Amino acid sequence: MSLILASASGIRRAMLDQVGLDYKVIPAELDEGSVKAAHVGSIADLASKLAAEKALAVSRRYPTDWVIGSDSIAVVDDRAFDKPRDRDEAADHLRVFSGKSLILNSSVALAKGGKLEWGAADAARLDVRALSEDFIENYLAREWPAVSYCVGVFRFEGPGVELFDSVEGSHFTILGMPLLPLLGALRDVGILQK
Repeated sequence: MSLILASASGIRRAMLDQVGLDYKVIPAELDEGSVKAAHVGSIADLASKLAAEKALAVSRRYPTDWVIGSDSIAVVDDRAFDKPRDRDEAADHLRVFSGKSLILNSSVALAKGGKLEWGAADAARLDVRALSEDFIENYLAREWPAVSYCVGVFRFEGPGVELFDSVEGSHFTILGMPLLPLLGALRDVGILQK
């Protein structure tokens, strides 16, 4: 039995690599826009729905493998933010985030045989410091396009940590995947030793 990560995220791969897991990467081919448009419920529930749909999409193609799906959604002032489409939108997002609390909802799901077998969700609060226009311009000059793949326009494992005055929550949730609950689930299904 093998393990698949249904994500192209470099940081999610790095988390699994640091644990020493043996897995394959097969990104889910999922129309996230359709899932979001059809969703009724909270933003946190949407992150869980997207994680589950990613895991299921790959699990249907590889029914004998365990598949990990994960997703994160950034929320500021009750508004959900997607990954920025371009550098100008990234700058706009940072202007909105400046001086406010960003809630990062991260979810992870495990599927096998085209069935959702397990899921977990967590949230972290990141207080964004007041960001000057000069800082935003210089930050994006260093970090674009790397942060184009990040819902909060930051890589917490890199210069993005400069955006914040304080954070509350799991380091792994902030990186984009509730890793500790996932490791527990992988022990329960026999991928990792108990």
